[in-house]
Amino acid sequence: MESYSEEWNEDHEARLRYERRQRMRRERQRRMRRRQMMQRALFFVIVGVIAVLIAATVKHNKEADGEGAQDETLETVEQPDQLEIEKTRESIREEEPGETEAEDPEKEGESVAYRFEETEDTVFIGAEEVISTNAILVDEGVDQIIASKGAKERIMPASMTKVLTVLVAVEHIPEEKLDDTFEMTLEITDYAYVNDCSSVGFLDGEKVPVCDLFYGTAMHSGGDAALGLAFYVAGSHEAFVELMNEKLKDLGIADSTHFTNCVGIYDESHYSTVYDMAVIMKAAMQNDFCREVMSKHIYTTKPTTEHPEGIEISNWFLRKIEDKDTGGEVLCAKTGYIVQSKNCAVSYEIYADKTPYICVTAGSTSNWRCIYDHVEIYNRYIPSE
Repeated sequence: MESYSEEWNEDHEARLRYERRQRMRRERQRRMRRRQMMQRALFFVIVGVIAVLIAATVKHNKEADGEGAQDETLETVEQPDQLEIEKTRESIREEEPGETEAEDPEKEGESVAYRFEETEDTVFIGAEEVISTNAILVDEGVDQIIASKGAKERIMPASMTKVLTVLVAVEHIPEEKLDDTFEMTLEITDYAYVNDCSSVGFLDGEKVPVCDLFYGTAMHSGGDAALGLAFYVAGSHEAFVELMNEKLKDLGIADSTHFTNCVGIYDESHYSTVYDMAVIMKAAMQNDFCREVMSKHIYTTKPTTEHPEGIEISNWFLRKIEDKDTGGEVLCAKTGYIVQSKNCAVSYEIYADKTPYICVTAGSTSNWRCIYDHVEIYNRYIPSE
């Protein structure tokens, strides 16, 4: 009898979770439809105002006696109509707070402060199968937190730091410069060696294509590649870190995240949260080149004198998770490990229904356990149909 009661309770809780997820999906669809309607309304209002402006301009042109009178008439007509357009836009912003901004497509390289909101359906990640001490799952399409635990607690981000390294570097390097070469220095190789960083294996004096520095940083987590980007962009490690912290301000997370290096080595003043790492990942995913280098599974660097056949590097997180069932496809990822943070990772998945999700975890016990945490979170907490 007790066993039957427990089963009934489990079934009841499962039905309640299913109903909550269905409500959340319907609410998401309703919000999307509402935004689309507001966009259409704004479009028609602007078109209408422009039509009135053109008609008024034509009429006054016909009535004007001279060029000076014509200019004066145009100025008189344009000013109130432009104000009317701005007032219309402002009224829509007030009616849909936070929505209009989110709908504008971000220009590549333009800083946007992202915010993820909890809803009544946001759940706590309490599954015993999730070993990580801190975790967050975000619906990146609508910027809603689906599930979390310890999302805003301070963590050491380890090599997840390199997501921002890649983003800041690509925003300061024009596309035509990606084929330039950067000469590795003893200062860089020694830094990577002394701090026991992961390394692609570039050598002192080796002339490395700038694009390979990106792949080496994002895929192999190479400290030598990350420092190469820093020196190429800013001339020094310290100057590049200043650019990283300026980017954190632009993203609106400088109060809870601060970096002292571009690699992710331990420092008391080098910290973040899984929430903030999700913000950084979202910003990176808006950049096409960031998405490209973070989505590669295997890559071979260009031949150099020191490495005539190039160096084969891999994104082991993507290679290990690609055959796991997550309900969709994990497209991009960056892992990290230092003793103080244990194993951590940030990943980006497109679910079967084309919804994009970001998952960040920290404090797992091994790199494999970290991967299984992401698999469990995607499977257990993404709302099902």
